[in-house]
Amino acid sequence: MWDTAFGTASVLAMIMWAGLILLPRWPALLAAVLYAGVGLLCLAYTVGLIGILAGAFDPAPLGSGEAASFSTIEGVRAIFASDGGVTVGWIHYLAFDLFAGLWIARDADAKGFSRLLQAPILLATFFAGPLGLFLWLAIRERRARAGGRWH
Repeated sequence: MWDTAFGTASVLAMIMWAGLILLPRWPALLAAVLYAGVGLLCLAYTVGLIGILAGAFDPAPLGSGEAASFSTIEGVRAIFASDGGVTVGWIHYLAFDLFAGLWIARDADAKGFSRLLQAPILLATFFAGPLGLFLWLAIRERRARAGGRWH
């Protein structure tokens, strides 16, 4: 079950990233990335997380001694001590990185940055989310200031 969820989420994210980087950014494509990409990943994450925290499926392995929780490092480790926890964590990364990539693409288009400049930033966001986001925040700053942040 978890192998299928992991693989399906990964393929969905890759398709959405490929569209975001390579295709014209028509409103329908942006909506597909948001709802069919980010939205479905968020739904899968929500179902998986609630199921794990409720103990309905894939609890921490026997003998781990820790209950799954977000209040201690041991509790978080217990969440990731199972295939379900790793899969749900991976889907979390996929959803948020794709959402950040969508924001970067829209912001870059609005500020007139070329798609050639955007591509490596989007790839960095796909492979190492916060790194790509940090690069974008640093690169966009001058143009954002010149355009007026509050408009």
